[in-house]
Amino acid sequence: MTQARGSSAPTGRHYGLDWLRIAAFAILILYHIGMVFAPWTWVIKTNHSYPWLIVPMSLVTPWRLALLFAVSGYASWHLLEKTRDSAAFAATRSKRLLIPLAFGMAVLVPIEMWVRVHEAGYPHGYLRFWTSDYWRWGDYYGRLFPSWEHLWFVAYLWAYTMVLAAVLAYRTPRGAAWVAAGIDWLAKGWRVLWLPAGLLAIAKVGLLFLVEEEHGLLRDWGGHSQYLPLFVAGFLLAGSPQLWPALQRVWKVAALMALTTGMVVAWVETSFPGEMIPPHGWMAAERAAQAMMAWSMTIVLFTLANRFWNHDHRWRRTIAEAVFPFYLVHQPAIVLITWWSLPLRLDPWVEFATLLTGTAAICAIAYLIGREIGWLRPLIGLGPRVAPVRLPRTALAR
Repeated sequence: MTQARGSSAPTGRHYGLDWLRIAAFAILILYHIGMVFAPWTWVIKTNHSYPWLIVPMSLVTPWRLALLFAVSGYASWHLLEKTRDSAAFAATRSKRLLIPLAFGMAVLVPIEMWVRVHEAGYPHGYLRFWTSDYWRWGDYYGRLFPSWEHLWFVAYLWAYTMVLAAVLAYRTPRGAAWVAAGIDWLAKGWRVLWLPAGLLAIAKVGLLFLVEEEHGLLRDWGGHSQYLPLFVAGFLLAGSPQLWPALQRVWKVAALMALTTGMVVAWVETSFPGEMIPPHGWMAAERAAQAMMAWSMTIVLFTLANRFWNHDHRWRRTIAEAVFPFYLVHQPAIVLITWWSLPLRLDPWVEFATLLTGTAAICAIAYLIGREIGWLRPLIGLGPRVAPVRLPRTALAR
């Protein structure tokens, strides 16, 4: 960073956004551990179910993924600034995203899928499953193959990056001027709060009863209507210093909006718990509230990251590098630990502690080993190791 902490227009590397990215992935891992205990359908469930988890988890659900896409968009602007070319940017991002996606689908996802089909009655062990039955197309023991499970985020992020690269490759001076004028207009008053929130809510509700809510790169239009705009918003925030004073101006109102919409979401989720389907009116209200909460929380968290977290630490670089490998490994680890511990019928707190420490340990081991082996680094989303700079002996003597 080249400016003082808490300034209104960040340039260069933003440590606050690094910490925000780390926190977002940490919340995601805790959320998935919580899904083992929450009264919602998930990959695998424990022997314990706690309805009280509905409120805290429903207050996190609307913005946890939106924040990840916004932070990814922010990072994309800086990556593009380094390459200075949209084609090189697309190639670099494809390498960093598609290789881990392929590795994950070949090595990590089979663990989850084996547990899924085994719970449905699959009679064979993992080796037989991975060497033959996993590599199929279509329905098998109630599961659809192939699957990327939690790695759908990586696939979506790559697709949004390619869309962005294509737009940048064919941009015109006139189009760039329109975008710049739009950003200047958005930076005035409270427009940066109410306009994106309103548009996201309209898109979410407008598609609610037209398309099914499901993960799928070519069919998740409801998800794309939310995630792609948040990705673009993060990208624009990184390159538009005039928007940051606007965020600081409205962040308290955004916090109030997040609180209000969060109350709506929590009320609907507690009134219609588990797999109960609310009436259409309440369903639409909840989806609109989720979309508005996603944007308002993004404003709040970006502002807090800029004002209070924009400072370096000796562990920041290592933790930031470890985030993506942790993300790749965490869900198979959670599923496998839960499946192994089910017959033990552990106390719920013991089970939670086992899941938390076991998942953290497996992720840490995968990262610490993977970062030291050159050919493993790209498989877990790491770039080439940077050799330490050796100073001349004369320079050291000084």
